[in-house]
Amino acid sequence: MRSGPIPRHVAIIMDGNGRWARERRLPRPLGHRAGMKAVRETVEGAIEAGVEVVTLFAFSEENWQRPHDEISALMDLLEEYIAREAQELRQQGVRVHVLGDRSRLVPSARGAVERVERDTASGAKLQLNLCISYSSRGEIARAARLLAEEVLKGTKKLEDVDEEAIRAKLYTAPWGDPDLLIRTSGEQRLSNFLLWQLAYTELYITPVLWPDFTRQTLVDAILDYQRRERRFGKVTASS
Repeated sequence: MRSGPIPRHVAIIMDGNGRWARERRLPRPLGHRAGMKAVRETVEGAIEAGVEVVTLFAFSEENWQRPHDEISALMDLLEEYIAREAQELRQQGVRVHVLGDRSRLVPSARGAVERVERDTASGAKLQLNLCISYSSRGEIARAARLLAEEVLKGTKKLEDVDEEAIRAKLYTAPWGDPDLLIRTSGEQRLSNFLLWQLAYTELYITPVLWPDFTRQTLVDAILDYQRRERRFGKVTASS
């Protein structure tokens, strides 16, 4: 696999927990719990492959509209994941960042998020972004507000508000755009995830449900990526 280009930044829409549970006649929260194992598989597989950044779509702003019991179970799982995995992530050299509107998290979950970011701050092998209470349209609107504030204050000129200025205000600014997006469960939509950042990202759709995702699934996606010719809208000599 290393003979071909390795995507520096991989984003994943983790989909299929509910369907996985339904197929087994289990409550939906057990599907979410089963998906925790896939997160570990992804992190370890990314480190082995040489991926530098992984961005996971864990919980969208739209997910707040789900039944209260399911939301409560998801928040509990977030805290459990952090409590269980934080030490291992730190030992593996993984630095965790949480992207999204964390003000909507319950205090205990918000505290857990802040703690794992602090405890893994020295990680340099893999940057792990967890998008929680995240909306891409909300992210873009936030960037617009931040730039508007700078223009009103006189710290930025209106004519300087360009694509680069917007990009610099996005949550993902430190890591650049994903090279590869993986979506599990076979669904073929972006679901309000990284709409700005995915402009030239390679897409890989797999029917694998998220709880069944393994490091081999990640390898398969990378191998497919290596067969692509990335042109970014340009024409190559072979075109």
